[in-house]
Amino acid sequence: MKEMITGVFYSILAVCFVLVITTLPVHSKALGGEVSFKVTIDAPEGNTDTRLWLPYPVSDKYQDISDIHIEGNESFNGIYMDPSTGNLALYAEWTKPQKDRRLDFSFTVSVIEERVGNLLPTGVHDASAIPLEVSGYLKGTAFLPVEGIVKEVSDGIVSSEDTITERARAVYDWVVENTYRDPEVQGCGTGDVEVLLAKKAGGKCADISSVFVAIARASGVPAREVFGLRLGGSGVSDITKGHHCWAEFYRPGTGWVPVDPADVRKAVLLNNLKLEDAGSYREYYFGTVDENRVVLGRGGRGVRLEPPLRDGPLNYFMYPYAEVDGKALPWLAAQKGLKYSVSFKGLD
Repeated sequence: MKEMITGVFYSILAVCFVLVITTLPVHSKALGGEVSFKVTIDAPEGNTDTRLWLPYPVSDKYQDISDIHIEGNESFNGIYMDPSTGNLALYAEWTKPQKDRRLDFSFTVSVIEERVGNLLPTGVHDASAIPLEVSGYLKGTAFLPVEGIVKEVSDGIVSSEDTITERARAVYDWVVENTYRDPEVQGCGTGDVEVLLAKKAGGKCADISSVFVAIARASGVPAREVFGLRLGGSGVSDITKGHHCWAEFYRPGTGWVPVDPADVRKAVLLNNLKLEDAGSYREYYFGTVDENRVVLGRGGRGVRLEPPLRDGPLNYFMYPYAEVDGKALPWLAAQKGLKYSVSFKGLD
């Protein structure tokens, strides 16, 4: 086993642990178990330039990460922080010829339902109450535009007289009513907001969450995506296809509030419901997300990671990502060259 974690990371982990112990809310719904990633990378046997990044979850007031194990035949591994998002990544590299390149990464997680109550309008009508450190989540990016068709849709949804909470709810309702889950989309989707809006196309969780985030920002509501992994039940479950993306908006006086319009649309599809019959899902996922998920990272599109990618930027960082001789291997659940499985063993 090789674990090369810097003293800085130990300090971060210690602070996170203290925060979890002192601020963990009491909820009735909880889930715990061990998550295990097993990664292999196909590269020419004589290759000396293979690199891998895995999302590295951390503890917060809704999840506790512990018992971290890293084992493989890599030449080096370390934990790196993306300075633009604060997210962490487990990085490994192979600089010597190998017959195979493998890395196993596991951790124990305990998760509770994230529920934010009392979302009545606060009376805040403009950006004056939004902290400076949050204001960046109002800006558009190449991957999350806020002009053009996004602004046109926003202007048709919200009013300048609406409070931030009212705007967020209006955008959420519009997304629920005007998107749909397309099971044929690969992985979690690519989150191409302009194409989705122009073509009124369906998508999966990264697509639907990106639409919410972009329109919310265009409406003056700070918003960001959350990248995670659905967990299993009791016993051992294969959760390789369990990656999931949802969203958060910032409410002055409250903080970040979770929303998951994609899971509303998934419930409609899987349960063969009419939208008007999905009211319980619609209400639940505005301000609440269930305990059956672990957060891998927040925010960030056009990700560059550390050490710097050579074939970036990366659309978003939720799946394992690898480069061989500086060229990215297919990562959107393609399992070509970069192969991995993820399992969950529920606690008894």
